[in-house]
Amino acid sequence: MNGQIHPAAPHHLPFFVSGPDGDDTLMVVMGIFLLVTILYVGTLYWKLHSLPERMAHKSQKLQFEVVAVLGLISLFTHMHIFWIAGLLLAMIDLPDFSTPLRTIAGSVERIADATPPRPVPPPEPDEVAAAEEGQGHA
Repeated sequence: MNGQIHPAAPHHLPFFVSGPDGDDTLMVVMGIFLLVTILYVGTLYWKLHSLPERMAHKSQKLQFEVVAVLGLISLFTHMHIFWIAGLLLAMIDLPDFSTPLRTIAGSVERIADATPPRPVPPPEPDEVAAAEEGQGHA
């Protein structure tokens, strides 16, 4: 090896061709680019996947737990219908039936004066003894 370049070889190589020292600059740059792209796309995927859960949590929906479970099911089964159902459920305001029913029940109790009776205190021991003596002499 005399170290001279062959006369038919080009004297200037482009940057993406690795030199004789084995330094492949393009591979290093593309590796870093690929790693950053994978991290960015993964983060975007997780944000998109948790969108229904974040929407339901932000608006304090009653069905938050159901939306969260639908999101987990869609994540583990890869069936997108669960994610769509969770998204639709997060967008819908379910009516609150329990609060008006409790209010109606309280009003009916007040109208009917349905207060529970007070417990009768137990009799004192002297009264119990006197009642037993009265029953024994009769």
